[in-house]
Amino acid sequence: MGGGGQQTEPAEPGSGKTAGVYTWEEVQKHRNRNDQWLVVNRKVYNISQWVKRHPGGSRVIGHYAGEDATEVFAAFHPDQKFVQKFLKPLLIGELVAAEPNQDGNKSAELIDEFDRLREQTEKRGLFQAQPLFFCLHLGHIVLLEALVFLLLSHWGTSWTMTLLCSVLLATAQSQAGWLQHDFGHLSVFKKSKWNHLVHKFVIGHLKGASANWWNHRHFQHHAKPNIFKKDPDINMMDIFVLGNTQPVEYGIKKIKHYPYNYQHQYFFLVAPPLLIPVFYNYNIMKTMFTRRDWVDLAWASTYYIRYFYCFVPLYGVFGSLALMMFVRFLESHWFVWVTQMSHLPKEINHEKRQDWLTMQLQATCNIEQSFFNDWFSGHLNFQIEHHLFPRMPRHNYQLVAPQVRELCEKHGIPYETKTLWQGMVDVVRSLKISGEMWLDAYLHK
Repeated sequence: MGGGGQQTEPAEPGSGKTAGVYTWEEVQKHRNRNDQWLVVNRKVYNISQWVKRHPGGSRVIGHYAGEDATEVFAAFHPDQKFVQKFLKPLLIGELVAAEPNQDGNKSAELIDEFDRLREQTEKRGLFQAQPLFFCLHLGHIVLLEALVFLLLSHWGTSWTMTLLCSVLLATAQSQAGWLQHDFGHLSVFKKSKWNHLVHKFVIGHLKGASANWWNHRHFQHHAKPNIFKKDPDINMMDIFVLGNTQPVEYGIKKIKHYPYNYQHQYFFLVAPPLLIPVFYNYNIMKTMFTRRDWVDLAWASTYYIRYFYCFVPLYGVFGSLALMMFVRFLESHWFVWVTQMSHLPKEINHEKRQDWLTMQLQATCNIEQSFFNDWFSGHLNFQIEHHLFPRMPRHNYQLVAPQVRELCEKHGIPYETKTLWQGMVDVVRSLKISGEMWLDAYLHK
């Protein structure tokens, strides 16, 4: 065993028997696609053959290959004893006693303090959901959809009524999006299987989308937010250049797929109107068919059956399709502004392998708390708290926010809160700055 690994007793990799002790240097050598180790609570695991069977997808766990995954492991898994059953056969050793608990230049003090904060929030019951909150949320979604059908049945399908009902349906779809997000993060029921089941109902039957597609994509975003090649939410397919690093890199390499110095203008024509009705719709359907995800496809089919059953008698087939696309066009604007104002203006860079708190705070910011902002954003105006505690029910974010802010102030980590308007303005401003950086590098470097 090279690079500092010491064999203490013979054992087959994956046998579950402690085979050796390793330095961080040795662990860090195993971060290739077909050779992946990671560390959880000082235990070293070889996940190379198991990543494809990981319930959350191979990419999200692979993003932590060669490094310490203790914090993300605690953040994502509600029942760690249950997960240990899967980890045990992958155990190949542990860290050398002289090695620190954390890798790289991570602050041991900061990690320990955040771990204590997580324990305190659990003792305070902040990971316990209020069933009435989520029942009422589901109820107002159902009420909105029922209201649309009643209005159209009674008042007809005039342009004015159609426009009004489109807004109501887009509101229902947006709120259903926030609700499926709750179940997808396992933040409602104590048992994961119930969260998974209701998640499939909400995202499948109420929205016509795929739970597995969402899980595999969204948890990558949480594991490595705003990190190139790891966060799919910043994979702009060369339509935009983001942050301060990518624009300069593209400019120096003379990459010009689009006139990026105008990206803050064509953003309005591309991202808000097209993300959900075009990109997401296509990607979801493609994923379900290529992965043969028949369960999610069946759930999604119930949405389309219900939708056309209700609206074809009123609008016909073509009219119903047009109405669906217009509703998703409206929903897409809502979704893009809410999700991007907390991330796009923040730091976007290559992998730095930082501790959990620092990484999340550099990639997120909050929007001021108010009843409207909470409802409008599905409580994602508390984006910082959501990223630090992804399994926490959203109605408890504001209860832990003061402690998070205090911890950040103690360690000199910026904790940023904006108005709703400023958050939206900063999306455009950040795109404009990145575009100008690209143009300068393209012309002069």
